[in-house]
Amino acid sequence: MKKTIKFAKISAAGNDFILVDNRKKVVPRDVSSLARKWCHRKFSIGADGLMLLEESPKVDFRMRFYNSDGSVAAMCGNGGRSIARFAHILGVAGKHMVFESDAGLISASMVGKNVRLRLSEPKDARLDFTLKVEKKEFAASFINTGVPHTVIFVNDIEKADVDTLGRMVRYHREFAPQGTNVNFVEKKDAHSIYVRTYERGVEGETLACGTGVTASAIISALRGIIKPPVNCLTRGGDVLKVSFTLNHEGDLLSPVSSVYLEGPAEVSFWGEAQV
Repeated sequence: MKKTIKFAKISAAGNDFILVDNRKKVVPRDVSSLARKWCHRKFSIGADGLMLLEESPKVDFRMRFYNSDGSVAAMCGNGGRSIARFAHILGVAGKHMVFESDAGLISASMVGKNVRLRLSEPKDARLDFTLKVEKKEFAASFINTGVPHTVIFVNDIEKADVDTLGRMVRYHREFAPQGTNVNFVEKKDAHSIYVRTYERGVEGETLACGTGVTASAIISALRGIIKPPVNCLTRGGDVLKVSFTLNHEGDLLSPVSSVYLEGPAEVSFWGEAQV
């Protein structure tokens, strides 16, 4: 017999997610299959990912995140902001909260229509190495902001080959076996950049990626291109603000601290679906 599950659809700067209150374990065990089904944009609700809000013995709640292809992600910046809004609406948490993710404990605050997230400190930074893709060489940088991100700077963001080059870099042997997200970045001014992201797990360009703009802002600052705080102009048209403190110059083991991501996260609609 089929059962009905209530959900919310939340958009965070164009990154859209399906959210379910799973504190009473209403979701079937095979969450990956459910994510693939519900996130399909032609045959179901459609989203970049599915998130479950669950009980936590330590903090306000636990976040479980599934990409639209059913794969599990340790962290998602815009997803984290969305589930924080969801938790606040449900009364699970107040305006200030802490929740569990597979990338560690994350704190969040409601700031009007915006949600401000403090991310775990990034790791594994590498600057200006060469990637060879189909006989062409590209200068790239890398950092893990909860999930792995490669950053490539371009002269014209509109001409960036996000889908084709993004896919080849995403599966490049340099990042095997887990792969990487790929961000294309153009500087706008001393505190602003344009960012377009090929997102692993979605397997295409998304309108915004929270951990992606965070990676792009940090790499830009480490290369001396911009200074924090950084306004990141996303493909969806919204601006995500990334703030952080640069640590000792040249220290790539701990390049930055106090990393925050802020931007809109609003409910698009509430619904019910059968499983």
